[in-house]
Amino acid sequence: QVQLVESGGGLVQPGGSLRLSCAASGFTFSSYAMSWYRQAPGKERELVATITSNGGSTNYADSVKGRFTISRDNTKNTVYLQMNSLKPEDRAVYYCNAARGVGWGRRDYWGQGTQVTVSS
Repeated sequence: QVQLVESGGGLVQPGGSLRLSCAASGFTFSSYAMSWYRQAPGKERELVATITSNGGSTNYADSVKGRFTISRDNTKNTVYLQMNSLKPEDRAVYYCNAARGVGWGRRDYWGQGTQVTVSS
């Protein structure tokens, strides 16, 4: 069965860093674009970062550009989100997403999320 398991969340002070990991299994990881989303209390889910299936291209939300870095290791079926210079507004549950295709052929998988809290 398909599994996406996030880890690495926790509580950090403003200005601190965390590295999130998402371990994938049950599908051909190297065929999927990977993304990180987040959802803060009372707010809609937000796309944070995306990386193409071969790692050749990345995209970031303006709010995290220059602070966060998405990467992947296709030999380990794992995608990462390095988060630096964390701010209180980064507090959210962070979700790992795998996606390929469009329209009727689209496949889309989600992890259960990991909590990131930024507080002094």
